[in-house]
Amino acid sequence: MNRFTSDYLDLAGQLMMVRLFGTELDADTDAFLRAHKIRGVCLFRQNMVDAAQLTRFTGALLEAMGPRALIALDQEGGAVVRSTWVPAPPSAMALGAANDPQLAREVGAAVARAVRALGFNWNFAPVLDLNNNPHNPVIAERSFGADPEQATRIALAWMEGSESEGVACCVKHFPGHGDTHVDSHRDLPHVDKPREELERFEFAPFRMAARAANPAPAMMTAHIVYPALDPLNPATMSRAILTGVLREEFGYQGVIITDGMDMHAIAHRYSAGQAAVNALVAGADMVMAIGTRETQVETVHAIAQAIRDGVLPLPEVEAKLARLTQLADAHPAGPTAYLREQDDRALMARAWRAGLTELGQPQRPARGSRVRLVARADVVSDGISEAGVPAARIAEALKALYDVELVTFADSESFDWSALPQDDRFTILASTSRRRYGPNARAGWRPDLHLALWNPYQALDFPSPALMSYGFAPPALEAAMAWLAGDIAAPGTCPVPGFDRA
Repeated sequence: MNRFTSDYLDLAGQLMMVRLFGTELDADTDAFLRAHKIRGVCLFRQNMVDAAQLTRFTGALLEAMGPRALIALDQEGGAVVRSTWVPAPPSAMALGAANDPQLAREVGAAVARAVRALGFNWNFAPVLDLNNNPHNPVIAERSFGADPEQATRIALAWMEGSESEGVACCVKHFPGHGDTHVDSHRDLPHVDKPREELERFEFAPFRMAARAANPAPAMMTAHIVYPALDPLNPATMSRAILTGVLREEFGYQGVIITDGMDMHAIAHRYSAGQAAVNALVAGADMVMAIGTRETQVETVHAIAQAIRDGVLPLPEVEAKLARLTQLADAHPAGPTAYLREQDDRALMARAWRAGLTELGQPQRPARGSRVRLVARADVVSDGISEAGVPAARIAEALKALYDVELVTFADSESFDWSALPQDDRFTILASTSRRRYGPNARAGWRPDLHLALWNPYQALDFPSPALMSYGFAPPALEAAMAWLAGDIAAPGTCPVPGFDRA
């Protein structure tokens, strides 16, 4: 390998973020990171065991990658968290329901304290997608709401809190994933709206984040086609969108990073190397090449060749590297002491309670009542979110208040809802997944009370009174139990349309 090729590979590696495998930095991966000057890594739940292991891992990464490493994770809150033992933050929509910017700022700061203590300096949050689509399969409660001004106000307050504790945010998914019927992890969505509507709705939060007094330090792209902007390319690969709209029209000067390039919307249509080059040419500063080692090697070589051949002009590469360096210098990586964990647990419990929302004047069964709990037996991770709370755990919580009979199902569409007894038991349906109910469940059965413990849109699937928590983390379940006990009210207001049933 000649010097020129080596130089190009060094530049290419600094434009990449990779996935790692296992829970320790093995010698082969250490050598790969050092040899290719890889600048960014993203860790997932499978890379994490506990605080001691994770701080050891991030410390080794920092040593291998150098002081300007970008060590990232998705710690949004709600169902999308990676470190599950730290204080559990409420989902974005729970904070939107509370509609309290100061509370959002405190939560953002607490999230940052926890992940900073573990060695991270970049958090892929908050979500700026506006969710007004009841059938969105992937965003739902990850959005702060549907009103551009209110949702952005809460999101930017969250971001300010994170920044105050030294962790860079990354708002996502530009120019908006809220109004899709398709999950880009599985296929390529299209948002076929006129430019005027995109300007008024999808663009609004990102434009505000780009032009704020303290703008978002980074933005993540969406693997979505917007025909009014670019009929051929998803936003991740569209120069018209990333450079034309975000850089030139919005005046954004922060880092642009792609969503995972191994998601099916991209990986099923492009080779890994070509996809990465396309995104960088379009205007991205870093590609999240989080696939296999083979894919990572293909990507770094494709980028190096594009630089060598002038497809990626050197001045543009240098500008990208300068933005990444500025981000890293402003947010140093490396574990720190976590001194406020108990205070942060109390804060998160308070925040979950503030978002608790009633729909349709739900009634609490009297303490000691005979209750039938109907719930999905178990909810495994879908690759985006953590596993949902098992039905047995909800039943145990309810037993502190009621005589509980538990009925579980594996799949709501194959379950025989008509076989549920018609007796004097008060029936509670607990919904613990993001997926909406289908026609079999909605055909006629209805519970006395619906505990929507994840996706609030599930509360629209039955004409029953509901309590919505926007998440299933332990403090969310504790808030729901406190409401059932009559100890607290549900002060939240759902921040998306369709929840005005009296």
